[in-house]
Amino acid sequence: MQRSSLLERIKTVKDQHFTALTLDIFRYQAENNPVYWEFLKLLGIKQAEIQRIEDIPFLPIELFKKYELQSGQWSVQQTFTSSGTTGSATSKHLVRDTAWYLENARRGFEYFYGDLKEFAILALLPSYLERQGSSLILMAQDFIEQSQSSLGGFYLYNQEELVQHLQNIQQEQPATKVLLLGVSFALLDLAEANAIDLGNVIIMETGGMKGRREEITRTELHQRLKLAFHQESIHSEYGMTELFSQAYSKGAGLFLPTPTMRVLTREITDPLQLQSEQRTGVLNIIDLANLDTISFIATEDLGKVYPDGSFEILGRLDASDVRGCNLMVI
Repeated sequence: MQRSSLLERIKTVKDQHFTALTLDIFRYQAENNPVYWEFLKLLGIKQAEIQRIEDIPFLPIELFKKYELQSGQWSVQQTFTSSGTTGSATSKHLVRDTAWYLENARRGFEYFYGDLKEFAILALLPSYLERQGSSLILMAQDFIEQSQSSLGGFYLYNQEELVQHLQNIQQEQPATKVLLLGVSFALLDLAEANAIDLGNVIIMETGGMKGRREEITRTELHQRLKLAFHQESIHSEYGMTELFSQAYSKGAGLFLPTPTMRVLTREITDPLQLQSEQRTGVLNIIDLANLDTISFIATEDLGKVYPDGSFEILGRLDASDVRGCNLMVI
């Protein structure tokens, strides 16, 4: 099976074709990813035995810290790295083509929010800007460029400038769609120092206190932000170093995956046993856009998945690392 044909199918995948494409990608990666091939061998699983999505083994996300995961032989264009915590090992996601990552990220955002060209995008991502290898920074930079608005840009710790800019946009160009994309601790700092009415601004948190503040529940974070900024809802983005696709929430922490992504849950005590819908389990993620690495990832995030494909994050497995891109929910 050729990579080029799989890429074209991923770009236009629909619900009715998702299963067939997923199984074809499984076969491609089982043959071309040495780490995944060895994983299947150790489990005693043969390709021919996999006839349903539910039968596919998911590779533990920890292996991104220990191995260079590649499906096929290709030169690495860039390496995405996770932020991690002090002294902890970080995940490394090898990238064959950054243009593919960005193209997929654009399609995913526009699937839920519409044309990026219509937005002014302001990114408050200080901890990510201060390190190398962040996939989120690359995505935010591309979104700002795609928006074709001179009003967008990155902000580090210059909160007063950001607040003034937001107020100017609302006063002078009230029809402009504005997205404020921010890491959780920075948005909370902004809210506590500058309680202002942000009107129709879409405030989207990416999770993460980065050790800067005490971890709080996503519900409490959203309540504080809604109160400070006079918002009916706070949006969220669910992504991670190990994924090329994202999921988005328009409120209440209920995420919907983009077309190239599906979420399942597995039993907490049995990593090879899937959990039924609407019961708390550990998230298994299918990311078709990860064609060149691994599309089947067993995460350490606890959550629930609902019949319409939406899901919520409920916390982390005990004794697992605190992922910088996700809030701990108690």
